Amino acid sequence: MFRKQLQGIIVLYFIAACSISFDIVQKQSKQAALPLFDGKSLRGWKKIVGKAAYSVEDGAIVGTSVIDSANSFLVTEKAYNDFVLDLDLMIESPAGNSGVQTRSHFGGNLHPNKVYGRQVEVDPSPRSWSGGIYDEDRREWIYSLDLNPAAKSAFIVGAYNHYKIECIGNEMKTWVNGIPAAHVIDDLDRSGFIGLQVHAVGTKEEAGHKVYFKNIIIRTKDITPTLFPADLPLVNLNKK
Repeated sequence: MFRKQLQGIIVLYFIAACSISFDIVQKQSKQAALPLFDGKSLRGWKKIVGKAAYSVEDGAIVGTSVIDSANSFLVTEKAYNDFVLDLDLMIESPAGNSGVQTRSHFGGNLHPNKVYGRQVEVDPSPRSWSGGIYDEDRREWIYSLDLNPAAKSAFIVGAYNHYKIECIGNEMKTWVNGIPAAHVIDDLDRSGFIGLQVHAVGTKEEAGHKVYFKNIIIRTKDITPTLFPADLPLVNLNKK
């Protein structure tokens, strides 16, 4: 009898321990993934350049292009080092253009009143370079999707697309709707803000185009690099 009671106590203890462990894992998981956008306001963000309007509509940040403006940027108030960023974005028109800045900066002698840094492209044009990496106001194209043509068909104009952006150490990787897009090694910019771009437009017809961003989630703790297909090109800017 005593042995059966002891076994019962051990089983109950094991179940309780497992339940506590599961709760801890859940809490750690929730702590690891942090929303950068609360779905209701622009708290934690600031517009630093350009005239484009940024607003919140139906749980999304909406950027609207305007005539006679430079590229506009809504950026995080905080800077980030290593991170994995997930977000959903949509652009209405094939004539539009946008991007997501990573580890970026503003101003200085070489970039007066401008944002600079690596940008993940949103390109709904027939060129289809969405997911490629462009160095805003600095080195320009680092990784066009001519290097990875298979990823050109990943982006869908007029629908929400899921972007995953990984910046760990000196490596940057991008995915569009789960399709590997770009992989770069670059020692520049180990920290900086994250930004949402509304591209400048040149005609009145292009004004009023909208780009939507939602479900913006960042992870900065306990992250490890995701394997990238070995047969896809790697751009190593450190290689001499």
